[in-house]
Amino acid sequence: MSISRHRIADPITMGTTISYNDVHHYHTHPHYEIYYYHGGKANYLINDKIYVLEPGDMFLMHGMTLHKAHVDPTIAYHRTTIHLDPIYFQQHIQPSYTDDLLAPFSKLQNVRLQLRGEVKREAEEALAKMNELYDLGTPLSYQRFQARLMDFLIFVCELCSQPLKEKTSYPSLKEEHVQTIISYLENQYNEDITLEDIGTRLHLNKYYLAKTFKQVTGLTIFQYLMHRRVYQAKLRLIQERGSITEIGYDVGFKHPSHFSRAFKEHTGMTPEQYRKLHKLNQPKS
Repeated sequence: MSISRHRIADPITMGTTISYNDVHHYHTHPHYEIYYYHGGKANYLINDKIYVLEPGDMFLMHGMTLHKAHVDPTIAYHRTTIHLDPIYFQQHIQPSYTDDLLAPFSKLQNVRLQLRGEVKREAEEALAKMNELYDLGTPLSYQRFQARLMDFLIFVCELCSQPLKEKTSYPSLKEEHVQTIISYLENQYNEDITLEDIGTRLHLNKYYLAKTFKQVTGLTIFQYLMHRRVYQAKLRLIQERGSITEIGYDVGFKHPSHFSRAFKEHTGMTPEQYRKLHKLNQPKS
């Protein structure tokens, strides 16, 4: 089985395609994902579960779970996907006056919603308008896209209200332990972390931690940690004018060369290129 870490350069991306060529192998990514299936002939695999897709199916996915589409290439494969960095969303889009709009992703982790009738039409109209604004690529259209994304996530939360009420715990002890590890890394990602540190802090065997994390997410603990550091660096590069070297140190890299190499591996560009690209896309003050 081929497994890859799907590289997503921006905090939020969206696209609608009718193509077989863009299908990925089994992959993971730190972004949350909304996957909406318009039509074709395909199954969707999430870990060990297989879903036979029907038009109107929408998946909300915790991206660290292994997933892929298995598509019949003889039939047009039409789907819309949105990838969003939860940290970026919580810091820049999530309003203080609403409930946690990412709860369906963090609590349900991976769920299929089968939209039909009027609800299906509402979802498709909203996705089409969001895609139109996203593709325009101007600062104002991107702000309008973000506003519509927030509204769409409120719509999703409404659809998930009953499943969220029924969700009282994580599906398994392993997943609960992995969530605990991720919470620990969230608070300590910029520190010098070892498996021994995590095991001691969580009172769990370090070998069990390493094995369980890989089984649940498809990544090692340190691959996840690298993702976390790079994504924090991306946010800092967009928001701040400080030294790139200092940003690398601040998010947990010991050497500038290691920071630059890891950043390019995850995003396809150097920190300098990433900052320049997003500076060009920001509205002028």
